[in-house]
Amino acid sequence: MKDLNDHVVVVTGGAQGIGMAISTAFARAGAHVAIADVDDEAGRELQHRLTTEGYDAMSFSTDVSEESCVRRLVHDVMGRWGTIHVLVNNAGVGWTGSLRTRSMEDWDRVIGVNLRGPYMMAKYCLDALQSNSDPGVIINIASTRAFMSEPDSEPYSASKGGVIALTHSLAISLGPKVRVNAVSPGWIDVTGHKKSSARQPVDLTDRDHQQHPVGRVGVPEDVAEAVLFLASPHAHFITGANLMVDGGMTVKMIYAE
Repeated sequence: MKDLNDHVVVVTGGAQGIGMAISTAFARAGAHVAIADVDDEAGRELQHRLTTEGYDAMSFSTDVSEESCVRRLVHDVMGRWGTIHVLVNNAGVGWTGSLRTRSMEDWDRVIGVNLRGPYMMAKYCLDALQSNSDPGVIINIASTRAFMSEPDSEPYSASKGGVIALTHSLAISLGPKVRVNAVSPGWIDVTGHKKSSARQPVDLTDRDHQQHPVGRVGVPEDVAEAVLFLASPHAHFITGANLMVDGGMTVKMIYAE
């Protein structure tokens, strides 16, 4: 999208999976991309690939659950590019264990990355997002797990439900200078979107694809396209919204066989 040319975009968790696709899509749209990721190897590898292709991208080692890391990230991005137009809060971790076995440290880690992180990123990017002539944009990557669950997914579901609430709350607090929206991916296969040392072949069955009304499991680029749209002026009348990108899976009734 030419409307995003020369925009400065920060993508947390931007080196692998959905984040890799988002970082790549913005770079190819002409944006300057800050790849913020806790995995230095993955971040450097993606930076090298994008810069080799002629795009402007830089990797920043960042743990979004740590306030000092968030503040340093924003300081370094501002030092390189002078402003921030778009913030994509994509960094997230999954869950382990069950209610009986899960430690509170594990709970705190999921909430810290998935919910505390987006809040702090919004807090420390705010001045930059409001400093441009056009409204700033925040896009939070939530999940269909905010609305439906698998067994033992309490910390993840709770954190993503919080992201949905944080999204509409920020939209009201920050409008009209900043638009805030969420994207909720469903089943997205990310096995091919990893750093080279962790990449695996796609292993999906016909049944996996047939569970989706569109006829296939999602790919990270499906989410990236939705994010690009919400970041663009074409979405200038959209704020406080959540866009489900799930191939229709969450509205499909499933019966036991």
